[in-house]
Amino acid sequence: MGKTALVVIDMLNTYDHEDADLLLPSVTRALPAVVHLLEQARERDLPVIYANDNFGKWRSHHGEILDTALAGPHADLVSPVRPDESSYFVVKARHSVFYETPLAYLLGTLDVSHLVLCGQVTEQCVLYSALDAHIRHLSVTVAEDAVAHIHQDLADAALCMMRTNMGARILPAEEALGAAG
Repeated sequence: MGKTALVVIDMLNTYDHEDADLLLPSVTRALPAVVHLLEQARERDLPVIYANDNFGKWRSHHGEILDTALAGPHADLVSPVRPDESSYFVVKARHSVFYETPLAYLLGTLDVSHLVLCGQVTEQCVLYSALDAHIRHLSVTVAEDAVAHIHQDLADAALCMMRTNMGARILPAEEALGAAG
């Protein structure tokens, strides 16, 4: 059986988009749990993989994405979750962390078979990433207190879909990394 990896979705964010006002309160609530997961994963020497949009700048790299987010008005939401030197980074263009990214290959080289997902947005990128992991026969845990939403009702439905249709474990961050794949 393979290892567990923590996947941090879209937390390096400028919050300069249409739904940011709806998203920000949820990100603020989820942030401590994301930080906790990062601390746990690093203590256990588990792979930490950031999958992040590139703000439409196709010449960007992970350092530039981080710098852009840290220079934005909500750097306080980015700084606590910044990648360290051992973190992996995948630039994504669409909702799923797998869609046209090298993530599946990276997971194979790391012998990862279980993903713990955290980040944003529950009813969008987290949901589609969980589905794509499921169809790749990877087990998934979603840290329910470490994901942020735009619409609470859609987030609740997304968590239910992930549990019911994909067999995902929906657990608090405190238990998420302990859930064996």
